[in-house]
Amino acid sequence: MTIAEIRKKYHRRICEDIIRIVKKSGTKGYPNNADSGSDGSVTIAWELINLIGYKSQNGSISGQRAGNKFERITKDFLEEAFGSLHNIRPGKWIYAVSTAISKFDQYNDLAKIEKVVKKYRELATTLGQDYVIKPDIVIARKPVLDDEINNEQIIIDESEAVAGLTPLRLANVSPPKPILHASISCKWTLRSDRAQNTRTEALNLIRNRKGRLPHIVAVTAEPMPMRIASLALGTGDIDCVYHFALYELTKAIENVNNKDQMDMLNMLVEGRRLRDISDLPFDLAI
Repeated sequence: MTIAEIRKKYHRRICEDIIRIVKKSGTKGYPNNADSGSDGSVTIAWELINLIGYKSQNGSISGQRAGNKFERITKDFLEEAFGSLHNIRPGKWIYAVSTAISKFDQYNDLAKIEKVVKKYRELATTLGQDYVIKPDIVIARKPVLDDEINNEQIIIDESEAVAGLTPLRLANVSPPKPILHASISCKWTLRSDRAQNTRTEALNLIRNRKGRLPHIVAVTAEPMPMRIASLALGTGDIDCVYHFALYELTKAIENVNNKDQMDMLNMLVEGRRLRDISDLPFDLAI
């Protein structure tokens, strides 16, 4: 299956399982990724959904439930899409939602700190309690056996004292700890407080790691580029923001002739701060 086909399946699931047309008396309603108080948001969201082309249901769904579904559907998309690139990014991978970073090699020490803080509650005021975060989606790589390393030629000889500390060798790790490859924040819509939450998690990942920094990205279905900018603009916190349907969003904004939003969209794309969801599997392969 091609990436384009996997992307279409992703959009179909989002339209069927998450997007709801919220009806208001005397109006045709609005898609639930729009801000009902903003005419521009509603107009762009309607055009975006029409361009995607899959039928959505009428009704409502709570923000929390929509967010949870968005996480799981995005996780499934990445598992299939990134998995299809095994020839250029081999490995045995783990895909999960809401998993504590202390389960992974780079952040294993946080589990020890957490135990101490739970035992001595007075330390919580000094050390804080938000260092063991649970990213919306994680992708991790399992350590490899020496037999796998030596599959084509002898690279590791157990009798030689080399490569004895790298977490990629299963022989070095007991019990085995997967290596966090990517932390993915999913935001069905974006407001300033949600953007700040993502940035805080990203800084936590950066500061508390021991070893390689994982990919740190965000995925959103927000229809307003100016709101996406609250997360995408700037550098250092996250690698990039990915829109669930960037090509359709671009066309939607063109169709409704919203110059301000188009200017911001162009700035984000040209500034390499915003990409389409189909770019993410390839970026994860870097």
